[in-house]
Amino acid sequence: MKQSEKSYLYAGLTILFWATIATAFKISLRYVNYVELVLYCSITTIIILFFILLFQGRLKEPFRITPRQYLYSLILGFINPFAYYLILFKAYSLLPAQVAQPLNFTWPIVLTFLSLPVLKQPVTAKNIIALFLSFIGVYLISSEGTPFDFAFAEPLGVLLAVGSSLIWSAYWLINVKDQRDDVAKIFLNFLFSLVFIVPYWLIFTEPTMPSLEGILASVYSGAFEMGITFVLWLKALRMAKSTAIVSNLIYLAPFFSLIFIQSILGEQIHVTTIIGLIMIVSGIAYQEIYKNKAYEV
Repeated sequence: MKQSEKSYLYAGLTILFWATIATAFKISLRYVNYVELVLYCSITTIIILFFILLFQGRLKEPFRITPRQYLYSLILGFINPFAYYLILFKAYSLLPAQVAQPLNFTWPIVLTFLSLPVLKQPVTAKNIIALFLSFIGVYLISSEGTPFDFAFAEPLGVLLAVGSSLIWSAYWLINVKDQRDDVAKIFLNFLFSLVFIVPYWLIFTEPTMPSLEGILASVYSGAFEMGITFVLWLKALRMAKSTAIVSNLIYLAPFFSLIFIQSILGEQIHVTTIIGLIMIVSGIAYQEIYKNKAYEV
């Protein structure tokens, strides 16, 4: 099999796994609360990345860093997974999966606006158009099938789901400046996140022994949200002839996700969810096309 074919294979597996995650989150939250889910997913990711590094003979690599880089990992661990997933899972506990998942997917638009000051670029009309398309999409999805009622069924959940995209975008901007190996630094970020997650879990919840269903659903969520899927996605990008083409395939994931949400969770997918998701992805795509043309000039 050629490198390019392997790239599409890994990308396809990544999209398939990520498409199941919204459903896995909702199933997990039937058995554990959102704080426990953060804890169990993080531990799962740490174990998976530990064995990946061990298999690759690079287990010492994450710890061959300076005190400043340790502090950097501690800060990043606070942002993601601690703050990011705490907010995201709380949103999932309040909202239907078909609402929480696409609202969280607004992060590429948010990222563009956060990066403009960093890149010292002005806000353009194209940025505004992309934002407007996404805003309409967010409204339609949040309406849960009743766009003319001009009210959200669960405003806190909507705020948290959209807010999670802001936290993820900030994390991405900070993380991209870190030149360490991706797997090694993600492993250390998740490991250090336990400094925040465990005390939060002990203080704000009543620790109990989870059911087998809760453990299995949480392990699946941790494995295929970040652990295994993250490594597959890196392989897809490294083997690709065109990273732009492979990267854009990820926009298929939220549409496939709706299939699992309907067939497994039994949620009746609203027309407004589909239209809203198309609006959000259109805004992202429009922005990406504009970026690519700007680089070609």
